[in-house]
Amino acid sequence: MVFHSEYADVPRLSLPIHDAVLGNAPSYGDTVALVDGTGDLSVTYAQLDTYHRRIAAAFAEAGVRKGDVLALHSPNTVVYPAVFYAATRAGASVTTLHPLATAEEVGRQLRDSAARWMVTVSPLLETARRAARGTDVREIFVCDQAEGHRSVLDMLGSTAPEPSVAIDPDEDVAVLPYSSGTTGVPKGVMLTHRSIATNLAQLDPLVPVGPGHRILAILPFFHIYGLTALMNAPLRHGATVVVLPRFELDQFLGTIEKHRVNGLYVAPPVVLALAKHPAVERYDLSSLEYVLSAAAPLDAHLARACAARLGLPPVRQAYGMTELSPATHVVPLTAPDTPPGAVGKLLPSTEMRIVSLDDPGKDLGAGEEGEIWIRGPQVMKGYLGRPDATAAMIDAEGWLHTGDVGRVDADGWLYVVDRVKELIKYKGFQVAPAELEALLLTHESIADAAVIGVYDEDGNEVPKAYVVRQPGATEPTADDIIAFVAGKVAPYKKIRRVAFVDGVPRAASGKILRRELREPREREGT
Repeated sequence: MVFHSEYADVPRLSLPIHDAVLGNAPSYGDTVALVDGTGDLSVTYAQLDTYHRRIAAAFAEAGVRKGDVLALHSPNTVVYPAVFYAATRAGASVTTLHPLATAEEVGRQLRDSAARWMVTVSPLLETARRAARGTDVREIFVCDQAEGHRSVLDMLGSTAPEPSVAIDPDEDVAVLPYSSGTTGVPKGVMLTHRSIATNLAQLDPLVPVGPGHRILAILPFFHIYGLTALMNAPLRHGATVVVLPRFELDQFLGTIEKHRVNGLYVAPPVVLALAKHPAVERYDLSSLEYVLSAAAPLDAHLARACAARLGLPPVRQAYGMTELSPATHVVPLTAPDTPPGAVGKLLPSTEMRIVSLDDPGKDLGAGEEGEIWIRGPQVMKGYLGRPDATAAMIDAEGWLHTGDVGRVDADGWLYVVDRVKELIKYKGFQVAPAELEALLLTHESIADAAVIGVYDEDGNEVPKAYVVRQPGATEPTADDIIAFVAGKVAPYKKIRRVAFVDGVPRAASGKILRRELREPREREGT
């Protein structure tokens, strides 16, 4: 069966993203749009509107043209949004780069995207220079100051005419983020102006935001979650975004206290810190009204522990992926009673199927687990230069096969069980790593955990846990952990091996990088 949203359809928003977000900026005037959480600098909506137009003029004068790709290589700063919207106003597509990526990784993305321009910050300039060698990059700009490079700050005084570029929102690519590569080679995800603008309109009924809201931008803008939830969505409605360049727990907590932040959009590792870390007790977090977690599975027990500690309503969740602009499901901020573990309800104008894992193409009903398929205006245009990969992801009827396993209850709440490719097959039984990870996190002596499938001496795939001990707690042994899990799950789900590690490798979004756990550790038999 096809599941439909209970919310009224929204019109497709065929606008350039800079107009969809900043179209009302002049009316917000002196309302503060952006605040530097590490200092005192702030930018009003009137300034942001003027700044991005002046930078767009300078970009056009430098030679940026429609169809060009501009690579944005920077941590979160108050300048980042102005550069992003300036580039799209000049007609370019923006490919966003991880600021901690190596020169080799950046270089691969520059070549794959055929980027012609690059914007970075002086601390990352050497990496940017090395990465740009042998690529199509014509010039590297900086957001601050660096000898030999034009500065975005100087562009604010540009007297060049503002570019007037004919943009087709339905076809032209606004942003080209790269998929995380946790299950394969990173690919450029072509998101049109319309797909990301419409996704913002789809979110409006479930996650209202406006003037007076103070949102903390701790997730990276280069990731589609941060780009949408912490930049595009709040700036579209006149909220104030407090910007931090990276997550450092004490700075994060102190910024909430100082700026009276009322909305947090985070990934599960931050929820874990809020629920368990002793530093939380040292700060006044009473301004917080809600916490919303996405980008990776969040255990219901952990969500309850976080909410109880902060005295907040249940932690909300959301679901989506880069290829979906990114959102398809959200737990509404106004929902009075959310089932534990639910990641949300379908956004307006979105359809979903739950498809059998054993009989591909067979639709399942409520309560049955299968692969989540999505169709809607937020579906990507495709993978850049990879028609075969696009065809494998999106079928002829427009259904995007997410690779996630989930189920829907009778009230329309979605629960995500795990990734299809990450399911462990133990003697024919399917074991979801996320379920075991969530259970491990309920142990008082475990700070973090990840589970992967490894092969035993008989060639059977078995669950292996990588465990981070909780500082100051009684140190459990491997046998303790195996026994703890065995007492709470069916026999086929038991943890069979345990390794203790200093940290669980995660992507910037919070997703566990299982590939890094398998390589080289499992090749070496550790």
